[in-house]
Amino acid sequence: MSEAKTVAIIGAGPVGLAAAAHALQRGLRPVVLEAGPEAAHAVRQWQHVQLFSPWKYNVDTAAARLLAGTGWNSPDPEVYPTGRELIESYLAPLATRSALRDVIRTSHRVTAISRVGFDKAKSKGRSTAPFELRYRNGKGCAAMQADAVIDVSGTWFSPNPAGGNGLPALGETEHASRIAYGMPDVSGAQRHRYAGKTTAVLGAGHSAIGTLIDLAAMAEEAPGTQAIWLLRADDPAKSFGGGSADQLAARGELGMAFAALVRSERIRVEAGFHVSRIAGDDGRLQIIASGDRSVRADELIVATGFRPDLSLLSELRLRLDPAIEAPVALAPLIDPNEHSCGTVRPHGARELAQADEPGLYLAGMKSYGRAPTFLMMTGYEQVRSITADIAGDKAAAARVELQLPETGVCTRGGLESIAALSGCCGGPAPAEVDSCCADDAKAKAAGRSGCGCS
Repeated sequence: MSEAKTVAIIGAGPVGLAAAAHALQRGLRPVVLEAGPEAAHAVRQWQHVQLFSPWKYNVDTAAARLLAGTGWNSPDPEVYPTGRELIESYLAPLATRSALRDVIRTSHRVTAISRVGFDKAKSKGRSTAPFELRYRNGKGCAAMQADAVIDVSGTWFSPNPAGGNGLPALGETEHASRIAYGMPDVSGAQRHRYAGKTTAVLGAGHSAIGTLIDLAAMAEEAPGTQAIWLLRADDPAKSFGGGSADQLAARGELGMAFAALVRSERIRVEAGFHVSRIAGDDGRLQIIASGDRSVRADELIVATGFRPDLSLLSELRLRLDPAIEAPVALAPLIDPNEHSCGTVRPHGARELAQADEPGLYLAGMKSYGRAPTFLMMTGYEQVRSITADIAGDKAAAARVELQLPETGVCTRGGLESIAALSGCCGGPAPAEVDSCCADDAKAKAAGRSGCGCS
């Protein structure tokens, strides 16, 4: 009987841990290499954020089976956890109390991957050579070999810059002390930095929206707090999402709440704003767009998404879409130039494998490249399929075992205009009716108290 295949899994986030659980279930030998000091290191950076999806979508099936033997109590499937709760109630027990504790190597930062005895240019016999992974840990640099590699290292630590052309804005590096990226904890751990200040938030996704909502709430308690929304698009409507049509209710509610704040002018909106330069202005920031249009603020939060760090894969032969930087078979399904949809049909090994490097797979957030529409449950389905493929079960690898919830905005181009959400849900109410929106008017006409969104 041949020895079990060694599978190197880069990253111990939710999808990386799920990959290890599925690998164990398949009789493979997973080794999880995590750059941080603990599993779920990236999740710990946004642990204050509440997820859009309830627990029933956030627990992987193979991981749950491992946890079942530890006396683990499964969370209420309908409750929406925060990142902190995701760690405490699921990821930490999975990493420290289940069989995964023996396969996770923390503080192991992978720096490069190649094939044993082969540089990138050498072809003959390449596909059968094992992978060699170089990494750094507390003892220095070292290497290991693996039969397959699943890169689920994510994108959190490589955020997009502020510049509208994909490059850092001129002056962005020099003023880094007043710039944050992603979704900082503005109303909690970092409240002192933003309370009573004017903060510009650049971006049009859920991270930007959530941050702006938090800042608007802070303004009720901390006089002088002002939020300015900088977005590159000319029309904010797409950022409001699918409202009541979104099957992930928390995501739909967030968009509707944000639309109400914009309508009430509690958030100042600067649309069509392409940042080109950031300068100092008497202790503040001057954020300058093309055409010398500018905004002054004390702080800038750049929430323009993320991009994959491909440097550790530079000695491997990758087939990635040149624009999205996702595997070529996956990119057309998630290209934000063509789709406003927050979901994509389930996919797996076939779309994620690298044809020129058999045994190499990109999964999780990293597989989506620069596309912003990744869902955790999509990653779980990816690694279920990938581990089946590595184990030789091609039928299971090709099988679809996931049905994704609809976003309510799954059409090309999204909502037509801001007028589409001029009411809290269902569009504007008739002019002669005392209601917040069309759905509210219909509910009251039917004898109910209203739509609940007032």
